Amino acid sequence: MLYIERWKTYCIIAVCLFGVLYASPNLMGKQTLAWMQANLPSVLPTQTVNLGLDLRGGSYLLLQVDLDVVIEERLQSLLDQIRTDLRKAKVSYTDLALMDKKIRFSVTDVASRDAVKTLLREIDSAMVVQVDGASFVVAMSEAQLFERRRLALDQSIEIVRRRIDETGTREPSIQRQGDDRILVQLPGMDDPERIKNLLGQTAKLSFRLVDEAASMDPTQRVPPTAERMPSQESDHPNWVVQKRVMVSGDMLVDAQPSFQEGSPVVSFRFDSQGGRRFGEATRANVGRLFAIVLDGKVISAPVIREPILGGSGVISGNFTTQSAQDLALLLRAGALPAPIKVLEERTVGPGLGADSIKAGAYASVMGLVLVMVAVFIVYGGVFGAIANIALLFNIALIFAALSFLQATLTLPGIAGIVLTIGMAVDANVLIYERIREEIRLGRSAIVALDAGYKHAMSSIIDANLTTLIASILLFIFGSGTIKGFAVTLSIGIVASIFTGVMLARLLTVWWTQIARPKVIPI
Repeated sequence: MLYIERWKTYCIIAVCLFGVLYASPNLMGKQTLAWMQANLPSVLPTQTVNLGLDLRGGSYLLLQVDLDVVIEERLQSLLDQIRTDLRKAKVSYTDLALMDKKIRFSVTDVASRDAVKTLLREIDSAMVVQVDGASFVVAMSEAQLFERRRLALDQSIEIVRRRIDETGTREPSIQRQGDDRILVQLPGMDDPERIKNLLGQTAKLSFRLVDEAASMDPTQRVPPTAERMPSQESDHPNWVVQKRVMVSGDMLVDAQPSFQEGSPVVSFRFDSQGGRRFGEATRANVGRLFAIVLDGKVISAPVIREPILGGSGVISGNFTTQSAQDLALLLRAGALPAPIKVLEERTVGPGLGADSIKAGAYASVMGLVLVMVAVFIVYGGVFGAIANIALLFNIALIFAALSFLQATLTLPGIAGIVLTIGMAVDANVLIYERIREEIRLGRSAIVALDAGYKHAMSSIIDANLTTLIASILLFIFGSGTIKGFAVTLSIGIVASIFTGVMLARLLTVWWTQIARPKVIPI
Protein backbone atom coordinates (compact mmCIF):
# COMPACT_ATOMS: atom_id res chain seq x y z
CA MET A 1 0.00 0.00 0.00
CA LEU A 2 1.42 3.38 -1.02
CA TYR A 3 1.20 5.30 2.26
CA ILE A 4 3.29 7.72 4.35
CA GLU A 5 2.75 8.25 8.07
CA ARG A 6 1.54 11.67 9.12
CA TRP A 7 4.66 12.50 11.18
CA LYS A 8 6.86 11.70 8.18
CA THR A 9 4.73 13.99 6.04
CA TYR A 10 5.20 16.85 8.51
CA CYS A 11 8.98 16.24 8.61
CA ILE A 12 9.27 16.30 4.81
CA ILE A 13 7.26 19.52 4.60
CA ALA A 14 9.37 21.08 7.37
CA VAL A 15 12.65 20.23 5.60
CA CYS A 16 11.32 21.65 2.33
CA LEU A 17 10.24 24.87 4.07
CA PHE A 18 13.68 25.09 5.67
CA GLY A 19 15.24 24.82 2.21
CA VAL A 20 13.07 27.53 0.70
CA LEU A 21 13.45 29.95 3.64
CA TYR A 22 17.22 29.63 4.08
CA ALA A 23 17.87 29.70 0.33
CA SER A 24 15.67 32.78 -0.24
CA PRO A 25 18.21 35.42 1.00
CA ASN A 26 20.42 34.48 -1.95
CA LEU A 27 17.71 35.91 -4.25
CA MET A 28 17.40 39.20 -2.36
CA GLY A 29 18.92 42.49 -3.50
CA LYS A 30 21.83 43.98 -1.57
CA GLN A 31 19.73 46.71 0.07
CA THR A 32 16.97 44.31 1.12
CA LEU A 33 19.51 41.84 2.45
CA ALA A 34 21.34 44.58 4.41
CA TRP A 35 18.05 45.66 5.99
CA MET A 36 17.20 42.06 6.92
CA GLN A 37 20.59 41.49 8.52
CA ALA A 38 20.35 44.75 10.48
CA ASN A 39 16.76 44.38 11.71
CA LEU A 40 15.81 40.71 11.85
CA PRO A 41 16.86 38.34 14.67
CA SER A 42 19.93 36.23 13.93
CA VAL A 43 17.90 33.00 14.22
CA LEU A 44 15.96 33.96 11.08
CA PRO A 45 17.40 33.20 7.62
CA THR A 46 19.42 36.32 6.73
CA GLN A 47 22.71 34.78 5.55
CA THR A 48 23.74 34.17 1.96
CA VAL A 49 26.27 31.74 0.53
CA ASN A 50 29.86 32.90 1.04
CA LEU A 51 31.64 33.32 -2.27
CA GLY A 52 35.19 32.07 -2.50
CA LEU A 53 38.22 33.89 -3.83
CA ASP A 54 37.73 32.72 -7.42
CA LEU A 55 34.15 34.04 -7.48
CA ARG A 56 34.35 37.18 -5.39
CA GLY A 57 37.90 38.30 -6.10
CA GLY A 58 40.50 38.98 -3.44
CA SER A 59 44.00 38.02 -2.37
CA TYR A 60 45.84 34.71 -2.26
CA LEU A 61 48.96 34.28 -0.12
CA LEU A 62 51.13 31.20 0.26
CA LEU A 63 53.24 31.50 3.43
CA GLN A 64 56.21 29.49 4.62
CA VAL A 65 57.02 29.07 8.31
CA ASP A 66 60.73 28.95 9.16
CA LEU A 67 60.49 25.99 11.53
CA ASP A 68 64.27 25.72 11.86
CA VAL A 69 64.16 28.86 14.02
CA VAL A 70 61.96 27.02 16.52
CA ILE A 71 64.50 24.22 16.77
CA GLU A 72 67.39 26.69 17.11
CA GLU A 73 65.59 28.55 19.90
CA ARG A 74 64.88 25.33 21.78
CA LEU A 75 68.50 24.20 21.46
CA GLN A 76 69.74 27.63 22.55
CA SER A 77 67.49 27.42 25.60
CA LEU A 78 68.89 23.95 26.38
CA LEU A 79 72.43 25.27 25.95
CA ASP A 80 71.78 28.07 28.45
CA GLN A 81 70.25 25.58 30.87
CA ILE A 82 73.24 23.23 30.50
CA ARG A 83 75.69 26.08 31.11
CA THR A 84 73.80 27.16 34.25
CA ASP A 85 73.49 23.65 35.66
CA LEU A 86 77.14 22.78 34.97
CA ARG A 87 78.21 25.89 36.86
CA LYS A 88 75.88 25.09 39.75
CA ALA A 89 77.31 21.56 39.91
CA LYS A 90 80.83 23.05 39.76
CA VAL A 91 81.74 20.95 36.73
CA SER A 92 84.61 22.39 34.70
CA TYR A 93 83.91 22.39 30.93
CA THR A 94 85.23 23.88 27.68
CA ASP A 95 84.02 24.66 24.14
CA LEU A 96 80.30 24.73 24.97
CA ALA A 97 78.66 25.71 21.65
CA LEU A 98 75.74 25.04 19.32
CA MET A 99 76.82 23.60 15.95
CA ASP A 100 74.76 21.86 13.25
CA LYS A 101 71.71 21.63 15.53
CA LYS A 102 73.74 19.88 18.20
CA ILE A 103 75.15 21.09 21.52
CA ARG A 104 78.81 20.18 21.95
CA PHE A 105 81.13 20.57 24.93
CA SER A 106 83.94 18.81 26.75
CA VAL A 107 84.57 18.27 30.46
CA THR A 108 88.06 18.77 31.82
CA ASP A 109 87.74 15.91 34.30
CA VAL A 110 86.80 12.59 32.67
CA ALA A 111 85.76 11.25 36.07
CA SER A 112 82.77 13.64 36.07
CA ARG A 113 81.20 12.06 32.96
CA ASP A 114 78.56 10.03 34.83
CA ALA A 115 77.53 13.04 36.90
CA VAL A 116 77.21 15.14 33.73
CA LYS A 117 75.12 12.45 32.02
CA THR A 118 72.78 12.36 35.02
CA LEU A 119 72.55 16.16 34.95
CA LEU A 120 71.64 16.15 31.23
CA ARG A 121 68.94 13.53 31.80
CA GLU A 122 67.43 15.70 34.51
CA ILE A 123 67.28 18.66 32.14
CA ASP A 124 65.49 16.70 29.39
CA SER A 125 65.22 12.93 29.53
CA ALA A 126 64.21 12.72 25.83
CA MET A 127 67.45 14.26 24.55
CA VAL A 128 69.94 12.10 22.67
CA VAL A 129 73.31 12.22 24.50
CA GLN A 130 76.48 10.86 22.91
CA VAL A 131 79.71 10.57 24.92
CA ASP A 132 83.16 10.08 23.43
CA GLY A 133 85.84 10.29 26.08
CA ALA A 134 85.53 13.74 27.61
CA SER A 135 83.36 15.09 24.74
CA PHE A 136 79.60 15.36 24.87
CA VAL A 137 77.16 15.81 21.96
CA VAL A 138 73.55 16.61 22.86
CA ALA A 139 70.75 16.62 20.26
CA MET A 140 66.97 16.47 20.10
CA SER A 141 65.44 13.13 19.17
CA GLU A 142 63.54 12.68 15.91
CA ALA A 143 60.28 12.44 17.83
CA GLN A 144 61.04 15.75 19.58
CA LEU A 145 61.94 17.45 16.29
CA PHE A 146 58.74 16.24 14.62
CA GLU A 147 56.54 17.29 17.55
CA ARG A 148 58.19 20.73 17.84
CA ARG A 149 57.68 21.42 14.13
CA ARG A 150 54.08 20.19 14.20
CA LEU A 151 53.15 22.30 17.21
CA ALA A 152 54.90 25.35 15.75
CA LEU A 153 52.99 25.06 12.47
CA ASP A 154 49.65 24.56 14.26
CA GLN A 155 50.36 27.55 16.49
CA SER A 156 51.37 29.65 13.48
CA ILE A 157 48.07 28.85 11.74
CA GLU A 158 46.13 29.88 14.85
CA ILE A 159 48.08 33.15 15.24
CA VAL A 160 47.64 33.96 11.53
CA ARG A 161 43.91 33.37 11.93
CA ARG A 162 43.73 35.67 14.96
CA ARG A 163 45.64 38.45 13.24
CA ILE A 164 43.47 38.32 10.14
CA ASP A 165 40.28 38.17 12.22
CA GLU A 166 41.42 41.27 14.15
CA THR A 167 41.54 43.26 10.88
CA GLY A 168 37.83 42.60 10.28
CA THR A 169 38.36 40.53 7.14
CA ARG A 170 35.32 38.33 6.55
CA GLU A 171 35.35 34.69 5.51
CA PRO A 172 39.12 34.14 5.26
CA SER A 173 40.29 30.67 4.27
CA ILE A 174 43.40 29.60 6.21
CA GLN A 175 44.69 26.08 5.61
CA ARG A 176 47.78 24.02 6.25
CA GLN A 177 49.63 23.00 3.09
CA GLY A 178 52.48 20.52 3.32
CA ASP A 179 54.86 20.37 6.28
CA ASP A 180 55.72 24.07 6.63
CA ARG A 181 53.30 26.16 4.55
CA ILE A 182 50.05 28.01 5.15
CA LEU A 183 47.58 28.95 2.41
CA VAL A 184 45.64 32.15 3.08
CA GLN A 185 42.76 33.28 0.86
CA LEU A 186 41.09 36.63 1.58
CA PRO A 187 37.91 37.13 -0.49
CA GLY A 188 37.07 40.75 -1.22
CA MET A 189 40.52 42.13 -0.32
CA ASP A 190 42.29 43.70 -3.30
CA ASP A 191 45.30 45.15 -1.44
CA PRO A 192 47.09 42.56 0.68
CA GLU A 193 49.99 44.80 1.71
CA ARG A 194 48.76 45.47 5.25
CA ILE A 195 48.04 41.77 5.80
CA LYS A 196 51.54 40.91 4.53
CA ASN A 197 53.06 43.42 6.92
CA LEU A 198 51.07 42.03 9.84
CA LEU A 199 51.92 38.43 9.04
CA GLY A 200 55.56 39.22 8.32
CA GLN A 201 56.21 40.28 11.92
CA THR A 202 56.86 37.61 14.51
CA ALA A 203 55.77 40.04 17.30
CA LYS A 204 57.87 38.50 20.06
CA LEU A 205 57.84 41.05 22.85
CA SER A 206 60.14 40.92 25.86
CA PHE A 207 61.30 43.23 28.64
CA ARG A 208 65.01 43.07 29.49
CA LEU A 209 67.50 45.05 31.54
CA VAL A 210 70.07 47.17 29.68
CA ASP A 211 73.81 46.71 30.27
CA GLU A 212 74.46 50.42 30.54
CA ALA A 213 78.27 50.22 30.72
CA ALA A 214 78.57 48.23 27.47
CA SER A 215 75.86 50.33 25.79
CA MET A 216 77.61 53.62 26.47
CA ASP A 217 81.06 52.37 25.42
CA PRO A 218 80.97 50.76 21.93
CA THR A 219 84.56 49.57 22.33
CA GLN A 220 83.75 47.51 25.42
CA ARG A 221 83.34 43.78 24.86
CA VAL A 222 79.77 42.50 25.13
CA PRO A 223 79.46 40.04 28.07
CA PRO A 224 78.38 36.45 27.22
CA THR A 225 75.15 37.02 29.17
CA ALA A 226 74.17 39.99 26.97
CA GLU A 227 73.76 40.87 23.29
CA ARG A 228 73.83 44.01 21.17
CA MET A 229 70.54 44.94 19.50
CA PRO A 230 69.54 47.70 17.05
CA SER A 231 67.24 50.42 18.33
CA GLN A 232 64.36 52.42 16.90
CA GLU A 233 65.45 55.45 18.91
CA SER A 234 67.23 57.96 16.71
CA ASP A 235 69.50 59.22 19.52
CA HIS A 236 70.74 55.73 20.36
CA PRO A 237 71.36 53.38 17.37
CA ASN A 238 71.83 50.24 19.49
CA TRP A 239 71.66 48.89 23.02
CA VAL A 240 73.40 46.05 24.84
CA VAL A 241 70.66 44.16 26.66
CA GLN A 242 70.70 41.16 28.97
CA LYS A 243 69.79 37.83 27.36
CA ARG A 244 67.67 37.00 30.36
CA VAL A 245 64.04 37.94 29.74
CA MET A 246 62.51 39.58 32.81
CA VAL A 247 58.94 39.41 31.45
CA SER A 248 57.81 38.00 28.08
CA GLY A 249 54.97 39.11 25.83
CA ASP A 250 53.13 35.80 26.12
CA MET A 251 51.91 37.01 29.53
CA LEU A 252 49.99 39.90 27.95
CA VAL A 253 46.21 39.73 28.14
CA ASP A 254 45.42 42.98 26.32
CA ALA A 255 47.03 45.70 24.24
CA GLN A 256 45.29 48.81 22.90
CA PRO A 257 46.40 51.87 20.91
CA SER A 258 46.09 55.16 22.82
CA PHE A 259 47.65 58.60 23.11
CA GLN A 260 50.05 60.01 25.67
CA GLU A 261 51.00 63.68 25.57
CA GLY A 262 49.56 63.87 22.05
CA SER A 263 51.68 61.01 20.68
CA PRO A 264 50.44 57.53 19.72
CA VAL A 265 51.42 54.82 22.21
CA VAL A 266 50.38 51.26 22.98
CA SER A 267 49.02 50.50 26.44
CA PHE A 268 49.30 46.91 27.65
CA ARG A 269 48.14 44.75 30.53
CA PHE A 270 49.66 41.54 31.92
CA ASP A 271 47.98 38.54 33.47
CA SER A 272 48.38 37.99 37.22
CA GLN A 273 51.68 36.11 36.90
CA GLY A 274 53.10 38.61 34.40
CA GLY A 275 51.97 41.56 36.53
CA ARG A 276 53.70 40.07 39.57
CA ARG A 277 56.94 39.44 37.68
CA PHE A 278 56.81 42.90 36.08
CA GLY A 279 56.32 44.47 39.50
CA GLU A 280 59.18 42.49 41.02
CA ALA A 281 61.52 43.34 38.13
CA THR A 282 60.79 47.08 38.30
CA ARG A 283 60.97 47.15 42.12
CA ALA A 284 64.42 45.51 42.15
CA ASN A 285 65.84 47.72 39.37
CA VAL A 286 64.66 51.27 40.08
CA GLY A 287 66.94 53.75 38.33
CA ARG A 288 68.07 51.28 35.63
CA LEU A 289 67.20 51.22 31.92
CA PHE A 290 64.51 48.71 30.98
CA ALA A 291 64.53 47.76 27.28
CA ILE A 292 61.29 46.93 25.46
CA VAL A 293 62.35 44.48 22.72
CA LEU A 294 60.16 43.54 19.75
CA ASP A 295 61.46 40.99 17.24
CA GLY A 296 65.09 41.57 18.15
CA LYS A 297 64.83 45.36 18.02
CA VAL A 298 64.68 47.76 20.97
CA ILE A 299 61.55 49.93 20.65
CA SER A 300 62.47 52.06 23.63
CA ALA A 301 64.60 51.86 26.79
CA PRO A 302 63.02 54.02 29.49
CA VAL A 303 64.41 54.49 32.98
CA ILE A 304 62.50 52.72 35.76
CA ARG A 305 61.51 55.70 37.92
CA GLU A 306 59.50 53.70 40.41
CA PRO A 307 58.06 50.19 40.81
CA ILE A 308 55.20 49.49 38.39
CA LEU A 309 52.88 47.30 40.44
CA GLY A 310 49.57 47.53 38.61
CA GLY A 311 50.41 44.94 35.93
CA SER A 312 50.01 47.46 33.12
CA GLY A 313 52.18 49.94 31.27
CA VAL A 314 52.72 51.90 28.08
CA ILE A 315 55.01 51.28 25.10
CA SER A 316 56.12 54.54 23.53
CA GLY A 317 58.25 55.09 20.46
CA ASN A 318 58.20 56.69 17.04
CA PHE A 319 54.69 55.42 16.31
CA THR A 320 52.12 56.67 13.85
CA THR A 321 48.45 56.10 14.60
CA GLN A 322 48.36 53.16 12.13
CA SER A 323 51.58 51.56 13.43
CA ALA A 324 50.32 51.83 17.02
CA GLN A 325 47.07 50.12 15.99
CA ASP A 326 48.97 47.38 14.15
CA LEU A 327 51.36 46.78 17.07
CA ALA A 328 48.44 46.53 19.49
CA LEU A 329 46.77 44.07 17.10
CA LEU A 330 49.94 41.96 16.90
CA LEU A 331 50.36 41.87 20.67
CA ARG A 332 46.70 40.92 21.22
CA ALA A 333 46.87 38.12 18.67
CA GLY A 334 50.10 36.72 20.13
CA ALA A 335 53.59 36.10 18.83
CA LEU A 336 54.35 33.73 16.02
CA PRO A 337 56.61 30.88 17.13
CA ALA A 338 58.74 31.33 13.98
CA PRO A 339 59.20 33.90 11.19
CA ILE A 340 56.92 33.71 8.17
CA LYS A 341 57.73 34.71 4.61
CA VAL A 342 55.45 35.08 1.57
CA LEU A 343 56.29 32.51 -1.10
CA GLU A 344 53.50 33.36 -3.54
CA GLU A 345 51.00 36.16 -3.89
CA ARG A 346 48.11 36.55 -6.31
CA THR A 347 45.28 39.03 -6.57
CA VAL A 348 42.02 38.05 -8.28
CA GLY A 349 40.03 41.02 -9.53
CA PRO A 350 36.29 41.21 -8.83
CA GLY A 351 35.67 41.36 -12.59
CA LEU A 352 37.14 37.90 -13.09
CA GLY A 353 35.07 36.65 -10.17
CA ALA A 354 31.89 38.10 -11.70
CA ASP A 355 32.68 36.36 -15.01
CA SER A 356 33.14 33.07 -13.14
CA ILE A 357 29.78 33.49 -11.39
CA LYS A 358 28.09 34.31 -14.69
CA ALA A 359 29.61 31.28 -16.42
CA GLY A 360 28.74 29.00 -13.48
CA ALA A 361 25.18 30.29 -13.30
CA TYR A 362 24.77 29.84 -17.06
CA ALA A 363 26.04 26.25 -16.88
CA SER A 364 23.76 25.48 -13.91
CA VAL A 365 20.64 26.90 -15.54
CA MET A 366 21.34 25.18 -18.86
CA GLY A 367 21.95 21.87 -17.09
CA LEU A 368 18.75 22.27 -15.06
CA VAL A 369 16.62 23.10 -18.11
CA LEU A 370 17.99 20.22 -20.19
CA VAL A 371 17.51 17.70 -17.39
CA MET A 372 13.93 18.89 -16.73
CA VAL A 373 13.02 18.72 -20.43
CA ALA A 374 14.54 15.24 -20.74
CA VAL A 375 12.56 13.99 -17.72
CA PHE A 376 9.30 15.40 -19.15
CA ILE A 377 9.94 13.73 -22.48
CA VAL A 378 10.87 10.33 -21.05
CA TYR A 379 8.38 10.00 -18.17
CA GLY A 380 5.44 12.17 -19.16
CA GLY A 381 3.67 15.11 -17.58
CA VAL A 382 2.70 13.77 -14.14
CA PHE A 383 5.83 11.88 -13.18
CA GLY A 384 8.04 14.31 -15.06
CA ALA A 385 6.54 17.13 -12.97
CA ILE A 386 7.07 15.19 -9.71
CA ALA A 387 10.74 14.53 -10.57
CA ASN A 388 11.29 18.16 -11.58
CA ILE A 389 9.65 19.56 -8.44
CA ALA A 390 11.93 17.30 -6.40
CA LEU A 391 14.89 18.58 -8.44
CA LEU A 392 14.03 22.24 -7.72
CA PHE A 393 13.74 21.53 -3.99
CA ASN A 394 17.05 19.69 -4.20
CA ILE A 395 18.79 22.86 -5.46
CA ALA A 396 17.02 24.94 -2.79
CA LEU A 397 18.24 22.56 -0.07
CA ILE A 398 21.83 22.78 -1.37
CA PHE A 399 21.86 26.59 -1.18
CA ALA A 400 20.03 26.53 2.15
CA ALA A 401 22.66 24.21 3.65
CA LEU A 402 25.53 26.30 2.23
CA SER A 403 23.95 29.46 3.66
CA PHE A 404 23.11 27.91 7.04
CA LEU A 405 26.58 26.39 7.48
CA GLN A 406 28.25 29.53 6.07
CA ALA A 407 30.28 27.29 3.77
CA THR A 408 32.31 28.95 1.03
CA LEU A 409 31.19 28.40 -2.56
CA THR A 410 34.02 28.22 -5.08
CA LEU A 411 34.11 27.62 -8.83
CA PRO A 412 34.71 23.87 -8.28
CA GLY A 413 31.77 24.05 -5.88
CA ILE A 414 29.58 25.27 -8.74
CA ALA A 415 30.85 22.30 -10.74
CA GLY A 416 29.67 20.10 -7.88
CA ILE A 417 26.20 21.68 -8.07
CA VAL A 418 26.02 21.16 -11.85
CA LEU A 419 27.05 17.52 -11.36
CA THR A 420 24.41 17.14 -8.63
CA ILE A 421 21.72 18.41 -11.00
CA GLY A 422 22.62 15.63 -13.42
CA MET A 423 22.73 13.02 -10.68
CA ALA A 424 19.64 14.20 -8.78
CA VAL A 425 17.16 12.45 -11.09
CA ASP A 426 18.99 9.12 -10.83
CA ALA A 427 16.78 8.07 -7.93
CA ASN A 428 13.64 8.93 -9.85
CA VAL A 429 14.91 7.08 -12.93
CA LEU A 430 15.53 3.92 -10.88
CA ILE A 431 12.08 4.16 -9.26
CA TYR A 432 10.24 4.90 -12.52
CA GLU A 433 11.95 2.09 -14.40
CA ARG A 434 11.04 -0.30 -11.60
CA ILE A 435 7.42 0.91 -11.81
CA ARG A 436 7.45 0.25 -15.59
CA GLU A 437 8.76 -3.26 -14.93
CA GLU A 438 5.98 -3.93 -12.40
CA ILE A 439 3.37 -2.69 -14.88
CA ARG A 440 4.72 -5.03 -17.56
CA LEU A 441 4.34 -7.87 -15.05
CA GLY A 442 0.63 -7.04 -14.81
CA ARG A 443 0.57 -5.36 -11.40
CA SER A 444 -2.19 -2.86 -10.58
CA ALA A 445 -1.42 0.88 -10.49
CA ILE A 446 -1.09 1.25 -6.70
CA VAL A 447 0.85 -2.01 -6.29
CA ALA A 448 3.24 -1.03 -9.10
CA LEU A 449 3.88 2.38 -7.53
CA ASP A 450 4.44 0.89 -4.08
CA ALA A 451 6.79 -1.80 -5.43
CA GLY A 452 8.71 0.75 -7.47
CA TYR A 453 9.54 2.90 -4.46
CA LYS A 454 10.16 -0.07 -2.17
CA HIS A 455 12.41 -2.24 -4.35
CA ALA A 456 14.46 0.56 -5.90
CA MET A 457 15.59 1.83 -2.49
CA SER A 458 18.57 -0.52 -2.11
CA SER A 459 19.98 0.45 -5.51
CA ILE A 460 19.52 4.16 -4.74
CA ILE A 461 21.29 3.87 -1.38
CA ASP A 462 24.18 1.86 -2.86
CA ALA A 463 24.74 4.27 -5.76
CA ASN A 464 24.63 7.43 -3.64
CA LEU A 465 26.52 6.00 -0.66
CA THR A 466 29.57 5.09 -2.74
CA THR A 467 29.63 8.57 -4.27
CA LEU A 468 29.22 10.13 -0.83
CA ILE A 469 32.17 8.12 0.53
CA ALA A 470 34.31 9.33 -2.39
CA SER A 471 33.34 12.95 -1.79
CA ILE A 472 34.11 12.65 1.95
CA LEU A 473 37.57 11.30 1.10
CA LEU A 474 38.07 14.20 -1.31
CA PHE A 475 37.20 16.60 1.50
CA ILE A 476 39.56 14.92 3.99
CA PHE A 477 42.58 14.60 1.73
CA GLY A 478 41.99 17.33 -0.87
CA SER A 479 43.20 20.93 -0.98
CA GLY A 480 41.06 24.07 -0.84
CA THR A 481 39.42 23.93 -4.28
CA ILE A 482 38.87 20.16 -4.09
CA LYS A 483 37.26 20.65 -0.66
CA GLY A 484 34.78 23.13 -2.18
CA PHE A 485 33.78 20.58 -4.81
CA ALA A 486 33.47 17.85 -2.17
CA VAL A 487 31.28 20.00 0.11
CA THR A 488 28.69 20.86 -2.53
CA LEU A 489 28.72 17.33 -3.93
CA SER A 490 28.18 15.79 -0.46
CA ILE A 491 25.33 18.17 0.36
CA GLY A 492 23.85 17.53 -3.09
CA ILE A 493 23.94 13.75 -2.64
CA VAL A 494 22.16 13.89 0.73
CA ALA A 495 19.60 16.34 -0.70
CA SER A 496 19.11 14.11 -3.77
CA ILE A 497 18.28 11.07 -1.64
CA PHE A 498 15.79 13.10 0.37
CA THR A 499 14.05 14.80 -2.55
CA GLY A 500 14.27 11.90 -5.00
CA VAL A 501 12.84 9.37 -2.55
CA MET A 502 11.00 11.05 0.34
CA LEU A 503 9.62 14.15 -1.37
CA ALA A 504 8.86 12.43 -4.67
CA ARG A 505 7.07 9.61 -2.80
CA LEU A 506 4.97 12.15 -0.84
CA LEU A 507 3.98 13.94 -4.07
CA THR A 508 3.10 10.60 -5.63
CA VAL A 509 0.92 9.67 -2.63
CA TRP A 510 -0.92 12.99 -2.87
CA TRP A 511 -1.47 12.48 -6.61
CA THR A 512 -2.86 8.98 -6.13
CA GLN A 513 -5.21 10.18 -3.35
CA ILE A 514 -6.56 12.93 -5.61
CA ALA A 515 -6.57 11.22 -9.03
CA ARG A 516 -7.15 7.57 -7.90
CA PRO A 517 -5.63 6.33 -11.19
CA LYS A 518 -6.44 2.97 -12.73
CA VAL A 519 -3.54 3.28 -15.17
CA ILE A 520 -0.07 4.77 -14.52
CA PRO A 521 0.72 7.49 -17.13
CA ILE A 522 4.46 6.82 -17.25
